[in-house]
Formats: sequence, structure tokens, C-alpha cells
Amino acid sequence: MTARRPVGPRSQRIVAQEARRIAPGLQSYALYSGLAMARGSGCTLVDEDGNEYIDFIAGIGVGSVGHCHPHYVEALKRQVERLTFGSFTTEGRARFLELLATVTPPGLTRIQLFSGGAEAVEAALRLAKAATRKHEVIGFWGGFHGKTGGVLGLLGSEFKHHLGPFVPGQYLSPYADCYRCPLRLRYPECGIACAEYLRDVIRYQTSGEIAAVIVESIQGTAGNVVPPEGFLRAIQTIARDHGALLIVDEMLTGFGRTGSMWGCDHDGVVPDVMTVGKGIGGGFPMSGVVSTDELTSRKPWSNPSASSSSYGGNPLAAAAGLASLEIILKEDLVKKAERVGTVMLARLEALKEKYRCVGDVRGRGLMLGIELVKDRMTREPLAKEVTQALYQECLRRGLVAMCYSPSIRINPPLIIGEDRALEGLAILDEALAAVLRQHGLT
Repeated sequence: MTARRPVGPRSQRIVAQEARRIAPGLQSYALYSGLAMARGSGCTLVDEDGNEYIDFIAGIGVGSVGHCHPHYVEALKRQVERLTFGSFTTEGRARFLELLATVTPPGLTRIQLFSGGAEAVEAALRLAKAATRKHEVIGFWGGFHGKTGGVLGLLGSEFKHHLGPFVPGQYLSPYADCYRCPLRLRYPECGIACAEYLRDVIRYQTSGEIAAVIVESIQGTAGNVVPPEGFLRAIQTIARDHGALLIVDEMLTGFGRTGSMWGCDHDGVVPDVMTVGKGIGGGFPMSGVVSTDELTSRKPWSNPSASSSSYGGNPLAAAAGLASLEIILKEDLVKKAERVGTVMLARLEALKEKYRCVGDVRGRGLMLGIELVKDRMTREPLAKEVTQALYQECLRRGLVAMCYSPSIRINPPLIIGEDRALEGLAILDEALAAVLRQHGLT
């Protein structure tokens, strides 16, 4: 299909130059690629040697409106010539907040802006503590809310090993990952037992001073894990029973990514607080906390400078947010994500029929996941050496996708069309077939 291409000489030179100074820890998809990117347009990336790639990563859900959308570029050009920093009110920020408040869930019309996801999550936790006068927080296995010290204890993975001690009063409960059920049960016969398990966590592990329960409507870092219908509603009920706020982390799922404006819409849940980011800025660093008049007025959170950020909502960020949201609404990208995502999910189901190593496919909208396994019965993950070979094979054929681990995440820009999406999946199909042959797994 697409000509195989090696990493070119310009990429090699620039990557080597950067490697002499950049500290370890770069995001995996960039580190493993060995590529230096020169430019992007829509759903296409072009490296320094002129090779083109279909983008199925979108900066891990950041590039909602694609690369260099003309309206986005023009908005930032205009703003950079006028004012670039500071917390003073600007017309652009006022317009952005007004437009954003028209698409947030009912009652959630107070917005504070920040520059990164973890920063917003920490602000949401401070808000919950101020509003409830309690101090404990519960997250979920598989959850990811950032890498800063205030949220590390809420990460439900091995990522946090050797990074303690963690903030006291943070606990974890099983998430509704039905493919790898933590309670070894089956849905729907289980009655969403993992949600009810949360009551036991509160009963036996906490001091009963629960300020908030924080949950992702779809777990992104865990592999785009979609919980069953009713899970979020059950979590909300339990939070309310204990006088706690429900914080839904919509960093990845917000702004149309799941085929609805917000991931929590799918379960009919209006949380007390939402954290948003990623697609909100279309690539510009931007995040936010969204809540109600009543909650955001609580002190000390509402004191001057108490919930502020030097970079949050700066003139450039506000221009990026406004432009991105205008594009999402004008081009009806929420419905487009639902439509194209449905087509892609059907194609992934066909891969499941074709390859016995494809144990599970799932997703909503343009937030899709694939589980690669050695054996469908044991569900043991496919070896990393195989999946990293898959990543390289996809690159050689012109696709960048998060397929270097057994839990593949597919998050293309929301502007992607059906033809381009299916072209990318055809490359993934070809690359998977080639790698499985190479490793004797056909």
C-alpha cells in the first residue's frame, strides 16, 4: 500500500542533536519513532525528510482540530501580534468562556483555566476540599490524572512505583474494565459489582472523610477502556451517599472525542466538577476546572489568587481555545467523531475475526482501543517486543499510532474523514500481518 521508508538522514541528524541535551523521559511514541517532524496539515504529519504519515495519535488526544487548521492558525497569528501573556481580562477570553458555558453540562458554567491536566486536577481536588471541608479522595485502578505530586497517589498503575510517599488520604477502587474484570466476574450478571466495591473501600480503608471521588468516563491511559452503562451513575450515587463531590476527569474524553460533547453524557451523568483539557486548546497547553456557582464560591478556593495560574487563560491560550471550540461547533465534529468512529470500530471488529491475537476491540467515537494477547483464553498480553515491532512497521508504511504496547489506543484528530481513517486502519492491518509472520504468530 504505502512505500516502506527508513528513518531519513535529516531526522537522524536532528534527533541525534536533540539527544545530546534533552533529559530522558520523552513521550514513548516520540522516543520510539526516531523521527523529527517538520510540519503537519489536517490528519497528516510530514517528517524532516518529506515522508508523510497518517496521524492516529493527535498528540494523545490534544489535536482535536488537526494540524494547522486555517481558522486556528489565523486566530493565533492575530493574537500573537496584540497581547501574549498576563491574567488581565481580554475580549477573547470573555468570548471563549461564554461560548464554552453554552456546551458544558447543565449548571456547570463556572470555569477556571490552567495550562496542564495535572494542574487542573489538583485545583479540582482543592475545590472539593474547600466545598466539603473534608480531605480524602478516591480514584480508580487504571486511572490517570497527571504526574504531579498531588495526584500521583491516585494513579492506578505501576507508574507510581518508587515515586512515593504520596499525599495522605488518597485511595483506589476497581474500575469497570469488563475485559479484564478486577473481580473476575462477568457483566451484566455481576450487577456492576466493581461500583459497589467502592462502598467497601470507603467503609474499610478511609476515615469516612471523603471530599471527592474522581473518575474518568473512559480510561485513556489504561487503553481506552469503556465502562458498561450504569457504572458512572452508580459511582455518582455512592459519592452522594457519602457527601462527596463527583469529579469526572474529561481531559481525554471532552470536546467531542467520544461522539458526545462529554464522556459523562453517555451515562446521563452531570458531575459536580469536571476537569477538561487536551482538545480544548487544539494543541496549545490549556486545561480547566468546570463547576457550579455555588461550589466555586467556597473559600479558600475562591479567594483572590487561590485558584489562579500564571499561564492559565492567557491571551494566546484563550485565542486557541476559542478557535478550537468554534471549529468543533461549526464543523459539527462531535457528530463526525461518532459517525467515523462507528465505521472504524466495525473495521476493528473485522480485525478481531481475522487475527487470534486481537483479544478485544472497544471504543466510543474517536477514542478506540485494541487488546493484543498471546492467548484469548488467558488474555495474557502480547510481548512488548512484538508490539514495538508493530509500531516500527506502521511507521515504515506511513502511520503513527500508539501500537507499541499490547493495549493499542487510537485517537485521530476529530476532523478525520472516513476514507483517511480506513486508509490508516488498512496500514495497521498490513503491518500487523507482517509482524505476526515475522514472529511466527500467524
